[in-house]
Amino acid sequence: MILKSIVNIGLASYFLAAGLYGFSVSVIGAETGMARCNAPDPVCSASASVFRISSFDPIGSAVMIGPEVLITNRHVIADHTKAMVYLPNGRIVQASVLPTSYSGDLVLLKVKGLGSLKALETRTPRKNSKLFSIGTEIHTKQVRVYSSGRVILLPAEGKPLARLHHSANSRPGNSGGALVDISGRLVGIVTSGGDGFYEAIPATEFQSLRLLSGPQYEEESRVIGMAYRRCTNALEMSRLGPKSNQNSSETNLIEDCTKSRNRQLFDLAGQTLGRAGQVDDAIAMFERALTQDPHAINSRIGLIVTLHLARRYGKAVPHLKKLIKLFPTNLRILQLSIQAGKLGENLNLARGALELLEQNYPRLTPNFKRFLEDIPRQ
Repeated sequence: MILKSIVNIGLASYFLAAGLYGFSVSVIGAETGMARCNAPDPVCSASASVFRISSFDPIGSAVMIGPEVLITNRHVIADHTKAMVYLPNGRIVQASVLPTSYSGDLVLLKVKGLGSLKALETRTPRKNSKLFSIGTEIHTKQVRVYSSGRVILLPAEGKPLARLHHSANSRPGNSGGALVDISGRLVGIVTSGGDGFYEAIPATEFQSLRLLSGPQYEEESRVIGMAYRRCTNALEMSRLGPKSNQNSSETNLIEDCTKSRNRQLFDLAGQTLGRAGQVDDAIAMFERALTQDPHAINSRIGLIVTLHLARRYGKAVPHLKKLIKLFPTNLRILQLSIQAGKLGENLNLARGALELLEQNYPRLTPNFKRFLEDIPRQ
């Protein structure tokens, strides 16, 4: 399934397509049960409330948040009405998807047979809190705890679908898993991200999901789920389909991914359109994503890369100024800033980024000095 396979590495391949100067990419790289845990005891204990599931996406994760109630990402389920839940004791039980009109990437699952397993207590995260992702590892098919990270940005105020941005390592298969604090309390549902910038839907959204879930929302839920499925299929067709169907495929991709209202799918659509040379459509998708969540780091980087592809370097400058304030030691952002500053005629940005590069990556500095001095504007 395309979401599972590229959710964490999509931007890396997109950077390669952009042909960025001096850029090198480092892609982040069994049976049922629990993997060995090296985290604090409360975090390890929380992993008992996280399960491998299979539905539209054959490998995903879900979290127990109430008696016989699990929560997962909508993109793991799409328009399916059932999911298989793999318990730590080796049993497999079937869960029913609770219909919902909720606009975000969450659904509830009703399931029996969980026995004495406990729901996780929720908590609102604080700035710079230490966090851990818990979810299914694709290769072993086991639930495991990943290396820790911290809150990068809290959800943007006034944006109900804004996400919690963090650096706790997450990988394909973790979608629908738990993001917990050091005390094992659930702060969000692992959703997407990559290259150090990960996302979760905050636990504060659970109440909205519950209020908008139930059999009365069956038709609305079906329509939303179908948009997820069609968008995912359109992304796959755009990646693999013949050239003769390219225009039709891109049209369907834009329509279906927009209808999903899922910012993660907006990003993947933007990357796909950018690689296909449809830069105006790609820019529109990334801008749609940033309207939904102004803190979306990967969406902003995707937009910047698209603007580089379109040689609209000056348009990328304001976005890079935002990012360089937040991440003054991030190599990729420094590289992009030097390139956009030079080619977009904002030498203050380029020189400032070069100074930061020299402080943090001195071995790379000579190449970028030569770039600023020798490469003519395009």
